[in-house]
Amino acid sequence: MANRITLDELKSYLWQSAVLLQTNIDAGAYKQYIFPLMFFKRICDVYDEETKNAIEKYGDDIDIFPERELHRFVIPKGHHWNDVRQVTEDVGAAIVSAFREIEKANGEKMVGIFGDGAWTNKNRLPDRLLRDLLEHFSSRNLSLENCPEDELGQGYEYLI
Repeated sequence: MANRITLDELKSYLWQSAVLLQTNIDAGAYKQYIFPLMFFKRICDVYDEETKNAIEKYGDDIDIFPERELHRFVIPKGHHWNDVRQVTEDVGAAIVSAFREIEKANGEKMVGIFGDGAWTNKNRLPDRLLRDLLEHFSSRNLSLENCPEDELGQGYEYLI
């Protein structure tokens, strides 16, 4: 568990995301942007962790299992964190598209989970800032092994 994030590291990580937003977003609205990105990163990292574990367990037979048996959440093709991270223009639209497709693919368990932030408002969230946020969040792996649920919850409480 060499990559495990300590609570202090998680708090610093979340705080740094707020620092990136400070000149563009009112402090009271930070959570409207930080939490959806953190959750998006988390579910993609958990999805990747589950994929790795399934490959280790089932090898080439992984293809015979429906995705819902291997994963807690469905991440539609083209809407994974790494896909959005590759976008250089209209980043906000790519984020919104990923959020909505993930919500749709997961039915009622994720309805509205990403909120309704103004991701496509380039005056408040220019592409450069969104790319910086994506890169910042990409600096840590938020898988279950690296960041247990209780620590993620404590980090969430800290930022509120």
